[in-house]
Amino acid sequence: MIHIFEDKDALSQAAAKFFVQKAQEAVAANGRFTVALTGGSSPVLLHKLLSASPYKEQVPWEKTFVFWGDERWVPLTDERSNAKMAFDTLLDHVPVPKGQVYPMWQDNTSPEDFAKQYEQVLQQHFKAGPPQFDLILLGMGDDGHTASLFPGTEVLHETTKWVQAYYLAPQSMFRVTLTAPLINQAKTICFLTFGDNKAPALHEVLEGEPNPEKYPAQLIRPQQGEVYWFVDEKAASQLNSKE
Repeated sequence: MIHIFEDKDALSQAAAKFFVQKAQEAVAANGRFTVALTGGSSPVLLHKLLSASPYKEQVPWEKTFVFWGDERWVPLTDERSNAKMAFDTLLDHVPVPKGQVYPMWQDNTSPEDFAKQYEQVLQQHFKAGPPQFDLILLGMGDDGHTASLFPGTEVLHETTKWVQAYYLAPQSMFRVTLTAPLINQAKTICFLTFGDNKAPALHEVLEGEPNPEKYPAQLIRPQQGEVYWFVDEKAASQLNSKE
């Protein structure tokens, strides 16, 4: 489902309302709201909106559990950390219990071992069965990647693991990511995509031939959950269908 907005401000306002709605629905149905945040620049304005009135008071933070879709393997003090960005722009400003926040980082361990630990945390949190997030927020790079599912990487072919760590040579660093099979189990997935530079990839992902090796965001196709694309007019400029 594609929703096109005039600019990233309007997009972020709509995303904040959407976040509140999904949080309230989840708590009403199951007593808790489990969300995976995205990194990069896409969610910054959304975070700032959620951390201020009127949205701040509408989210049941005390019943919210926060995970991440992916992370750069850097300490939480590093400016490149998705978690640091989320704490700075959102989590340090809302009353979510710290014990309910699960950054993708741990000192004195390898990224591969940590990925296994993070999967165990998910197993403990979702005791009733496979992990099914209430909401996963995702961005999309201008190369068509999402989370840390980058073009041409082996993680694109993962079918059993929920969390994977690997070395991304072009960036000279390790990444930790939820895998496509896990993401596709979510009840709701919402992409936040804006800017001229995203237009070519967005067209290929949504309207091009299937080629997830080149455009990994095409892997996000849940069988039961719903996928929403919140895009601005610039990102949508090359789409043939804009309904």
